[in-house]
Amino acid sequence: MTTEPTDTSPADTAPVESVEEFRARARTWIRANLQPLVTHAKTGVMRARLTDDEELAEVAREREIQRMLFDAKLAGICFPPAYGGLGLSPAHQRAFNEEITGFEYPSRIQAPTFSPCAAVLLEFGTEEQKLRHIPAILKGEEIWMQFLSEPGSGSDVASVTTSAVLEGDDWILNGSKIWTTGAWWSDWALCLARTNWDVSKHRGLTVFILPINQDGVDVQRIEMLNGNKEFCQEFLTDVRVPDSDRIGNVDDGWTVGTRWMFHERMLHNSPFVTMPSGWSYGGVDATFLVDVARDAGRLDDPRTRDLIGEGRVLDLVREALQTRISTGVRSRKLPDQSAAIGRLFAGLSSTRVTSMAFDISGSAGAAWAPDDGAIAEIGTDFLLRQTTCIGGGTTEIARNVISERVLGMPREAALDRDRAFRDVPRGGSARS
Repeated sequence: MTTEPTDTSPADTAPVESVEEFRARARTWIRANLQPLVTHAKTGVMRARLTDDEELAEVAREREIQRMLFDAKLAGICFPPAYGGLGLSPAHQRAFNEEITGFEYPSRIQAPTFSPCAAVLLEFGTEEQKLRHIPAILKGEEIWMQFLSEPGSGSDVASVTTSAVLEGDDWILNGSKIWTTGAWWSDWALCLARTNWDVSKHRGLTVFILPINQDGVDVQRIEMLNGNKEFCQEFLTDVRVPDSDRIGNVDDGWTVGTRWMFHERMLHNSPFVTMPSGWSYGGVDATFLVDVARDAGRLDDPRTRDLIGEGRVLDLVREALQTRISTGVRSRKLPDQSAAIGRLFAGLSSTRVTSMAFDISGSAGAAWAPDDGAIAEIGTDFLLRQTTCIGGGTTEIARNVISERVLGMPREAALDRDRAFRDVPRGGSARS
């Protein structure tokens, strides 16, 4: 099965429906069919706010909303019509994002299902794979996760040791993936595995797709210090994947993986993702800082007002930067690796705003009561603030990408670059 990457950017042809016509239609439908969100109902850094049953009920509701959007011809705005999308422009998606702000929306289905997973399928999948999965994704029938990081290779993605061995027409996968948010309620996975140990680490990789709920895939949840159990670790034991579920060429997974990580970093700017306007990576923004200051009784404090102002500036810069990067990449005035700039700013600004909220909360940051309003749980948010610089690709890797692939600085030295991966020293899980 040989596939060539295709351009996933929506066509520049004139849309059937103008942006303003689409906006008006979306606005009418949203207000007639969706519930307003409780202000800051999902604020915080991965807070454990739901029981398992409540979580599953929310997932079911988001699948339902996604199907409602599909039936109303409001889903897959920039996806090709051949796969159930509307084939409209990024401007249409931005208009929809603005109109859905303040209303419930299928948040869990956006990342990584729409980006990077569906984006990778569009770019590298076979026609049969796209016809089988993209419509199901747009209807909310399939929620996808990315099996990428491993216990022994987090930021160094190319060092994966999950193996895939060809047996007849099937591949047999063995290994472990980790830090997969929501794998316990998801359906399919995009999985990076090693198919060749006798070449350098970047050259012996292949990408596969596989259903999560099957024999041989054991999903174990990881409890964080605040009680959140969304992160998962998956153990793959003799998982059989047909060759028809391979993405791209054998041993050429790094070509797919590079674009995979591009789409991951482009989350905020992706034309495939529905995301309310002004959404903050990490769930804390300047508006919430006002609520924290109010409930902490510090709205009149000059330093608190300075912090709120700083938070607002970060919000404005983030939104402007996202637009600039998205426009630049689409017009090819910026290299696609410029997505790392947005990733870096999103992680650092979110960490900063979470730290400011902790500062404003005062002593309540260390001890609070459940009825303390916006200042409750700010302390655990502070302890978990660095997760926004780790999940979705670390900010340290983003710095490397910016320096080497955007600014053209010399590459970082790597002793394993030209060595067969079999001969690269590793930890206790090294392959003999």
